[in-house]
Amino acid sequence: MFYTLEKNSLLNTQQEAMKQEGEKVHHQLVQLQRNFSKTLPVYLGNEYQLHLLDINKNPIISSTPLPETIDFQHTYQIIDKQIVYIKPVDPYYLGTAFILLLKPIDEDAMKELQKYILLFMLGAGGFFLGLGYFLGRLFIAPMRESIERMNRFIQDTTHELNTPVSTILTNLELIETLHKCEAKEEMQRIEIASKTLSRIYDDLTYLKLNQSYHRNIEPINMSELLEERLLYFSTAIEGKRIDVQADIDPDTILSIDHEDALRLLDNLISNAIKYNTVGGKMKIQLNAKVLHIKDSGIGIAKKDLATIYERFRRANHSEGGFGIGLNIVYQIIQIYGYEIRIDSLPDQGTEVTVTWQK
Repeated sequence: MFYTLEKNSLLNTQQEAMKQEGEKVHHQLVQLQRNFSKTLPVYLGNEYQLHLLDINKNPIISSTPLPETIDFQHTYQIIDKQIVYIKPVDPYYLGTAFILLLKPIDEDAMKELQKYILLFMLGAGGFFLGLGYFLGRLFIAPMRESIERMNRFIQDTTHELNTPVSTILTNLELIETLHKCEAKEEMQRIEIASKTLSRIYDDLTYLKLNQSYHRNIEPINMSELLEERLLYFSTAIEGKRIDVQADIDPDTILSIDHEDALRLLDNLISNAIKYNTVGGKMKIQLNAKVLHIKDSGIGIAKKDLATIYERFRRANHSEGGFGIGLNIVYQIIQIYGYEIRIDSLPDQGTEVTVTWQK
């Protein structure tokens, strides 16, 4: 708006100068007519192109060729980057019906105006950017401090959880190996709870260290790792009486960090167990191109599928968890350029497909 106003102001100044020049030429015509001169004036101005036209708009005096698109209904107009001023003459002094003056638009003034506006905008932009940054840091300082406290709390909590969880799991293995225990069902529940805590600890640690984590990408036998993780979750699978149908191609090799592969499999398998129904089914397929896990659980509503990968987002609150499992899976997918697709219907189950080769 400022540029438009200033531009119009510059044009008005030029137009006013042309009007005054036109009045001078008109005054010369009047003087010559009164002195009974038959000689037309010799125009001495060097800023304008002068054209005197008769009633039929034919040139009487013309310093240069006239533009073809002149509209004689308007006093001022811009044609080919020139300002055209038209002054009707009445009566027709020395046969002149129209005085035309042409002058190129002062582009230097326009460029100067554009330069000053650009400098002003850059200066104002820098000022407001600095002000916004300062105010932003000032306003979010309490939030940032709270987040830092929460991160420290999570870090301290996970550190403190590691030792007792590891101790419980180690002693459970020793009891199962060295001693006979009649309370097998109770022991099984303790093992499931302990492994759940262990997995939560691993996920929280992974989230905390993911940004600075150095990945050692190497060929991993995903077939062996998947069978190992199914064995790890066997207690939880048996606890829910889930029928697992596994179609695992032998020696499926994938170049990936071992910890990433572990988190990928663990979160997908644990979700298929956690959200499955008692006595449900779980189908697992692994080959050189794809990992496919399908369960017959509670499913996910269509409206929740778009946000299912967001951290701390839980589509179903009937089961435990922090809503970080699929976020970790999605981070891993993004890091390695894989593709993931989740198809689900409420009360019909969920189908997860991870593709690493097209």
